Amino acid sequence: MFTKGLLLLITSTLFSIASPDGNPVSEKQVAEIHDKVLTVDTHVDTPMALLNDGFDIGERNEAPRSRVDFVRMKEGGLDAIFFAAFTGQRERTPENTEAAYKRANDMIDATYEVCNQYDEMTEVAFSSADADRIEAAGKRAIYIGMENGFPLGKDLSRVKEFYDRGVRYITLSHSSNNDICDSSTDRDGPEHNGLSDFGEEVVKEMNRLGMMIDVSHISDKSFYDVIQLSDAPVIASHSSVRAIAKHPRNMTLDMIKALAKNGGVIQICLLDDYVKDPDTTTVHYQKMQYLRKIYNDEFESMSDEKKEAFRDLWRKTQEKYPKELPTVADLVDHIDHVKNLVGIDYVGIGSDFDGGGGLADCEDVSQMPNITREMLRRGYTEDEIRKVWGGNFFRVFREVEELAAK
Repeated sequence: MFTKGLLLLITSTLFSIASPDGNPVSEKQVAEIHDKVLTVDTHVDTPMALLNDGFDIGERNEAPRSRVDFVRMKEGGLDAIFFAAFTGQRERTPENTEAAYKRANDMIDATYEVCNQYDEMTEVAFSSADADRIEAAGKRAIYIGMENGFPLGKDLSRVKEFYDRGVRYITLSHSSNNDICDSSTDRDGPEHNGLSDFGEEVVKEMNRLGMMIDVSHISDKSFYDVIQLSDAPVIASHSSVRAIAKHPRNMTLDMIKALAKNGGVIQICLLDDYVKDPDTTTVHYQKMQYLRKIYNDEFESMSDEKKEAFRDLWRKTQEKYPKELPTVADLVDHIDHVKNLVGIDYVGIGSDFDGGGGLADCEDVSQMPNITREMLRRGYTEDEIRKVWGGNFFRVFREVEELAAK
């Protein structure tokens, strides 16, 4: 978990932070609890970086180039993580579907390669039980997810194919509608009025295999269709609370209640616009809106060379026009909201690092203890912190596995 040097640094500091009830919270307490609980981040887009030349995930890197590597995972006491094989949505032609299928497999291949390369630091995980075993060996557990069901096309057999490759959840759609379901953000509006007929078969097949269904990014109607159809609890791998930040990607109070009734879990996202409504008057906002339009309209059809140039322009624009990012306190407001609405058993953390996630005081995985600190400041117990950091998620994971085993 923590490196020895970092633990000594934290425990030697020993300054206190006032909690809401006036009880002091020492940095030693933060370190001890964070080190004790099993921690998981259920969504990062780091596999995209694995395909870039010059990125070494076994060395310490710096944001914004990447917010995740094995060194910083250890520094931040992050025990397990889901590497999402992300493919953006393009026109649903056979050629584009095959290109997405190949890219998803390339990212999965790259994940296995780096875990084999750094096998003293990491191990690919497949079951809910693997996280404890790998953590006990002093290594990081690397799970594989898939963001966007686009690579499936309309081939149901690919669900099992990706499961056999180690994929343990599929985010059913991304920013646009696909053959599975409607997206929460498609500019043309709904296409299937929720799940398609093919999408219903995908949900049933995922239940059969023991693969978690991820409802982040899908439309509200698609969400309710999944909840009604799925025999297993579902996850929102990187979503936040719409009552606080009004982005359509976030979940309404009624959706969170339905998710809890289903036994599922919402993993609160660290991406700024999903944590706090943006200030639309800033130069940063105007510049980024322009780049987002290019991304939505053109990025997936760009050559690899143009994609890299666009990523560089994106980074330089953010550096030139920095945004005042939300804080960990803003993030924990979302956790509080879920806790007060449906109870502590239905909330966790999915950062979306390397896919836009990052806060002013939690910009990469090395700073994850800041979230533990804020929960302690608010009076969260050790058991509640354990549930948020992984207990709730792994409960769902186990239930999905157990249902498939029957």
